[in-house]
Amino acid sequence: MSATDLPAGRHEPRTRPHNGVTVLAGPTAVGKGTVSTFIRDNYPDVWLSVSATTRQPRPGEVDGVHYFFKSVAEFDELLAHGDFLEWALVHGRNRYGTLRSTVERAVAEGKKVLLEIDLQGARQVKEALPDADFVFLAPPSWDELVRRLVGRGTESADEQRRRLETAKLELAAEKEFDHTIVNDEVGRAAAELVTLMGLTPNHGS
Repeated sequence: MSATDLPAGRHEPRTRPHNGVTVLAGPTAVGKGTVSTFIRDNYPDVWLSVSATTRQPRPGEVDGVHYFFKSVAEFDELLAHGDFLEWALVHGRNRYGTLRSTVERAVAEGKKVLLEIDLQGARQVKEALPDADFVFLAPPSWDELVRRLVGRGTESADEQRRRLETAKLELAAEKEFDHTIVNDEVGRAAAELVTLMGLTPNHGS
């Protein structure tokens, strides 16, 4: 796979209504978390959903801010009660989920809602909320995606290989989305995303 296999950014006209929810997904290590964090820090009009996860916090991550960190038993209990809008087992190891009640409350209040989730979760949200807007975050090239994954140093070599194999499948799912944004620079990608959400980008950020 090379850069020529990757999608160019595009904004296609919507043919269905939009309910105020925007879903951001893309391959592993593409920078979804970095873009969503930039939006949280610079665009207070965006309500950013916080996912629950069974994985351990990475350095600097705060419970309730970056994720709701749950034990396997706690996650199982939420799942049994139908409390997730979507959930997924990612890379065969950890589970992630979006709490249904928090998203529904934000939509009812008329907020601009952003869900930053993995591909499996995005597909579930499409079933549950077909009027949401779906945005695929793509890397500038395959080599850059590999560089980002290896460079962050948070996974073992075996885990990196597993994630890159997953990324090849994730990149092929781009056609399922309404829009593609290339994450070549975080501030620019964030501005493009908030514009899609109907907000004015902050070019001074």
